[in-house]
Amino acid sequence: MTMDSGVEKSPLSVLGAAERQEDSRLGSRVWVESKKIWRVAFPAMLSKVVFFGFFVVTQAFIGHIGKTELAAYALIQIIGVRFADEIILGISSATETLSGQAFGAKQYHMLGIYLQRSWIINLVTATILVPIFSFTAAIFKLLGEDDSITDSAGYIAHWFIPMLYYFVFIFTIQQFLQCQLKTIIIAWLSSISFVLHMFLSWLFVIVLNWGIPGAMSAMIVASWLTVIGEFVYIFGGWCSDTWKGFTVAAFADLWPVIKLSVSSGVMLCLEIWYTAVLVLLASYMKNASVTISAFSICLNISAWAFMIFLGFLIGVSVRVSNELGRGNAKAAKFSIKVIMSTSVSIGVFFWIFCLVFDSQIAHIFTSEEDIAEEVASLSVLLAFTILLSSIQPVLSGVAVGAGRQSMVAYVNIGCYYVIGVPLGVVLGYVANLQVQGIWIGMTIGGAMQTLVLGVITYRTNWDEQVLKASKRLGA
Repeated sequence: MTMDSGVEKSPLSVLGAAERQEDSRLGSRVWVESKKIWRVAFPAMLSKVVFFGFFVVTQAFIGHIGKTELAAYALIQIIGVRFADEIILGISSATETLSGQAFGAKQYHMLGIYLQRSWIINLVTATILVPIFSFTAAIFKLLGEDDSITDSAGYIAHWFIPMLYYFVFIFTIQQFLQCQLKTIIIAWLSSISFVLHMFLSWLFVIVLNWGIPGAMSAMIVASWLTVIGEFVYIFGGWCSDTWKGFTVAAFADLWPVIKLSVSSGVMLCLEIWYTAVLVLLASYMKNASVTISAFSICLNISAWAFMIFLGFLIGVSVRVSNELGRGNAKAAKFSIKVIMSTSVSIGVFFWIFCLVFDSQIAHIFTSEEDIAEEVASLSVLLAFTILLSSIQPVLSGVAVGAGRQSMVAYVNIGCYYVIGVPLGVVLGYVANLQVQGIWIGMTIGGAMQTLVLGVITYRTNWDEQVLKASKRLGA
């Protein structure tokens, strides 16, 4: 009598082995994709945190000069500077779309041409915006703002004019480098300039007691150091495949770039101007200097956290545009899933942080107890705003990578200006919830935008987006 020496495997054990193998492959794919994402996202994140850190650090130093100066800086920075820099950033995102897809399609020479075209468009745009900063005080007075605050804001606004031209180059150059995965240089230059900014701010404001001129001079000098370093990197031969020198070809076929730039600008501006409108509404409330200061501190904390998630926006934009340029729709979809999971995990961490340290945050920016108490009263809303911010930038980055900025612009109009602002006005003034009511309206508008973009992204036909990318590049 013979016995079978082999052991027959059950269907369940075979299935379990297959599942484990599939899980292992999935884990490996996630790890590979995560490395690609962080290679772009972390330096971009660092540069964005540093970029906004210039404004936050300057606000912190000016906040200890005086209450009126803090309110004035908040008014011009939240309304005037965001108005300008988001126009230029939005217009610059066309460079991100076109360069990312060209790099994916291995049309390397086009990246330098796209960069020069964006400089032409952005320089004209920045020059058009200069009069706004020249006549800031008069504009705010026409809007009925307090005279003491507007006079100081008008003075500070003149110091921001050099920053307009800084925006022209910093946004476009960094997008040019990120699309090529040349991100380490961005991280190094950003870090060095931020350390210099901290030192100069301390030296000029605390040691030399130069006040507002000292704080603003420190920001201008440190920020332009980054641009100069990036010029040296590009012109010095480290981008030999993509930078072939200045060319008259940059002036040809400008109209398609202008159209994409305008839709990109509208997409971002409608989103960021939303907060500017809310600050303007807050300025008409009782005790305006306290209200504006507290609201702007919370907005700047939220925006500084948003800079981290903006790194994921850039990461998903580069990954999606590269994969669409290569014709790989499946890889683009997988990248979106990995980035979204990573961003939301970080968002939950910051959500908990804001809830735990609600009363301590404000004292970084001010020694006025009434302002600190107002900031603490907004901490729960601030926490949920940051949590939403971990989702929305990724969805916007998907749109940028696919060149669908105009679609997002329509979503922003509906969610922010049809729902968010009117609701904030009703809750703030009619329901008498004051600044909390305005912020609740902002949060609900942001939640609606996130929901709509999520549905649109889920229903996107990515094979169709591959064909559109090929057509856009003329392939």
